Amino acid sequence: MDPERAGRRAECDGGGLVMGSHYAARQEFTGTLTGEYYDEGDPPWRWYKMIDLTRKPNAYPFVSVWCEADSLFLIDED
Repeated sequence: MDPERAGRRAECDGGGLVMGSHYAARQEFTGTLTGEYYDEGDPPWRWYKMIDLTRKPNAYPFVSVWCEADSLFLIDED
């Protein structure tokens, strides 16, 4: 848990499978970070959970998304 990121508004972008197809495309999301994260790989990549999505790809059926830290941009920075 990263309490400094919890509740922060952010955008993230990256590539991923287009729902209902066999194609990948660039995808953009805007939402609120929960502060939850996990590290995966060696060297580790950090992924943050985003909820309350106000922007997401068409046909994206989920209420949250995991965003890779290097593709994450805080939009409520002072």
